[in-house]
Amino acid sequence: MTKASLNRQIGIRNSELIQDSKIKNQKSKLEMWAGLECTVNRVGDRYFNQMERNGHGTRLDDLNLFAELGVTAIRYPVLWELTAPEGPDKADWSWADERLGRLQELGINPIVGLVHHGSGPRHTSLIDPSFATGLAEFAHAVAERYPWVENYTPVNEPLTTARFSGLYGHWYPHGRDAFTFIQALLTQCRAVILSMQAIRQINPAAKLVQTEDLCKVFSTPKMAYQAEFENERRWLSFDLLCGRLNQAHPLWSYLRKVVGIDEADLEWFLENPCPPDIMGINHYLTSDRFLDERLDRYPSWTHGSNGRDQYADVEAVRVCTEGIAGPRTLIKEVWERYEIAIAVTEVHHGCTREEQLRWLKEVWDAANTVRSEGVDLRAITAWSLLGSYDWNSLVTRDEGHYEPGVFDLRSPHPRPTAIARMIRDLAKGETYEHPLLDVPGWWWRSQRLLYPPVSCNSGLGTGEEGTGYLGLGTWEDKNTSSSQISNSQFRENPQSTIHNPQSLRPLLISGATGTLGNAFARLCDLRGIPYHLLTRREMDIANPASVDTVLTELKPWAIVNAAGYVRVDDAELEPDACRRENADGPAVLAERCARHGVQLLTFSSDLVFDGVSTSPYVESDSVAPLNVYGRSKGEAEVRVLQALPSALVIRTSAFFGPWDEYNFITVALRTLSAGKPFVAVEDAVISPTYIPDLVNTSLDLLIDGEYGLWHIANSGESSWADLARFAARCARLDAKQVEARPMQALQLLAPRPRYSVLTSERGVLLPSLENAIARYFQECKLPLLA
Repeated sequence: MTKASLNRQIGIRNSELIQDSKIKNQKSKLEMWAGLECTVNRVGDRYFNQMERNGHGTRLDDLNLFAELGVTAIRYPVLWELTAPEGPDKADWSWADERLGRLQELGINPIVGLVHHGSGPRHTSLIDPSFATGLAEFAHAVAERYPWVENYTPVNEPLTTARFSGLYGHWYPHGRDAFTFIQALLTQCRAVILSMQAIRQINPAAKLVQTEDLCKVFSTPKMAYQAEFENERRWLSFDLLCGRLNQAHPLWSYLRKVVGIDEADLEWFLENPCPPDIMGINHYLTSDRFLDERLDRYPSWTHGSNGRDQYADVEAVRVCTEGIAGPRTLIKEVWERYEIAIAVTEVHHGCTREEQLRWLKEVWDAANTVRSEGVDLRAITAWSLLGSYDWNSLVTRDEGHYEPGVFDLRSPHPRPTAIARMIRDLAKGETYEHPLLDVPGWWWRSQRLLYPPVSCNSGLGTGEEGTGYLGLGTWEDKNTSSSQISNSQFRENPQSTIHNPQSLRPLLISGATGTLGNAFARLCDLRGIPYHLLTRREMDIANPASVDTVLTELKPWAIVNAAGYVRVDDAELEPDACRRENADGPAVLAERCARHGVQLLTFSSDLVFDGVSTSPYVESDSVAPLNVYGRSKGEAEVRVLQALPSALVIRTSAFFGPWDEYNFITVALRTLSAGKPFVAVEDAVISPTYIPDLVNTSLDLLIDGEYGLWHIANSGESSWADLARFAARCARLDAKQVEARPMQALQLLAPRPRYSVLTSERGVLLPSLENAIARYFQECKLPLLA
């Protein structure tokens, strides 16, 4: 077959795909798909298996949860390394048989993935020619066993995997040069084509859903040549599969003369085109990059070189005044280049809950917009259903860093988050409503700018200084009235800032003078949650009329009750005052919230327990408080949940945090730093709780719509004296200056339990105490003993 006739066939095939895409787009609605993080990558001789970490490998019932979301398809693994590491003849199909059979029963269309950021079984690698033929052999076996499966992704993100494995050295075979990188890319793309050829021998109608993480690169004028190169390089996997990488391609000469790739290896793809039936676009908020030769503006770990210039490579969202290119821009670029049907095959954001919701909604809205403009975009994929592990280190370390997804795995069973409700609504064609969606995500707000801002408006970026763009400011700007401000208005006029305009339903926070209330305010600022922090004069929580007035005027979507009587010993002398603030007040809030249809979060204490137990207390354990304060908290729990069963009541323990001068660790370190002894109780064991962790997790649970009693405390336990000693050692202070005393010697008015450690039967959501203390030192900018 001549090249001319081959090109004609490619053109005919592409025209058929375009016409088919346009017809289907006119007849169908935007679908909601889902995906399961299933990476099995190799680092040295060790495999990192996400399905071992997330437990899905042994939980068939997860599929029922996925089906309840209403998704029409799911990216699902039948991985070569796990199923047939010694070849198809010795394959163990039992796991795949059970799962794919169940998906078929549930009516969910699987998009079967064969390699996901992997390098195959131990006997091969991404630079081994046998990788491609071996995967094709496995693909043929999969198609034979499951002939009803129509959609395949033989290799996930070949370009991204090649970069991590062949250019940056993160994954096996740990290459750090252009030749290894391109070899790995060509091997994977060849594997995709051979695999689809093998699959189509069994099922001629099988479709290729090819995924890739596409980024857009911006730069200063000086680095424009590098940005242009990387912006062309990002299309390589798709261009290879589509038979577009010919001698006229901008990178042909680079691949041949600079990298040293044989011409025959490139021409093979021209002779064996396999254009995707659906282009699967994966895009993350940090995918877009900015290149800048002014190294002094950026930390050293961002510095690199291309052999010609040294430059910093940073996340564009952290420096470009205009923000990221955005999903709409990227989708349109893909469509204009290929005119092949598109699906966004990963939508994930490892962040706080409202930001996850904002990102998914933004991509969903962008998809509907481009569909109205004629783009054949088939689906948005919620990723990842079960979250992911250790992607903060690109899965090169096993540190247990977990990012929740549609479900949170830190509970005994996968717990649906607010994202699950959003997916169910969108899958049904309904609108998901939440007041926090009216606020743009952090990628549109000023706090995202970590470096001197640069305008990237003109193509690759002008490198000019920013003009004072500050996104949403800090929610404290005085220039904005209470007129309605929409998401789109913020983007059209990025210099607008707000201070709780009436159009945005706020979160009310009681307890303006307390540590907890101020911590909520601080983190709401950071998270873009409009709020009103109220003093007792502004809202007396024990006065029904006062509460009614505030709820009527401010129309909040929820209240966080961070007010209360906190002086445990004084409560013995002032029981009526303690009861009013700690029991009557929360009960009044619950009653009024029930009447106004408002959510409520309020706090209880570990002091509702008597300390008789020798193992950590869980939510269902009986309460038996020893003092007035504990009794007031126990009474509040009962009265709140009777008046408002949907209320969220969080029991927690002794606070410490970086933002006030009077918490236990801060006082201990200040005293010891002054060379003075510090007295601490040695026979009371508690669950010290880091305030930022407590507040962030409480807000996530509130947004998720959780209710009832929850125990929230950092994992671990300590006596007060041991906590002071540990903090002293971390700060390189003399821990011997901590004077441990029994409680009895301190002659405290209120009796305390000797053991009040908290854990949870509903979900252990906070990291370890050691991890929290390390972050406390970082936040306080204190030296930490290595």
